[in-house]
Amino acid sequence: MANSAVPTTNAPAIAPISLSALAPWAVFVGTLMLVLLYFVGAEQGATAVFEGETVHEWLHDGRHLLGFPCH
Repeated sequence: MANSAVPTTNAPAIAPISLSALAPWAVFVGTLMLVLLYFVGAEQGATAVFEGETVHEWLHDGRHLLGFPCH
């Protein structure tokens, strides 16, 4: 049984991702996270961007899950 049932092919090497290609995505994700954190944690009261309680009510459970006080 010198022959193997699994073919022995060489897998192509995975090319590394350069920092210059990764930087725009890192900035985008970081900005998105900061906006999300603002809406979950601070979108009410004096710093509110939107009037009323609509955003607060939509994100209410997320506030409690992340430990932000809102009552």
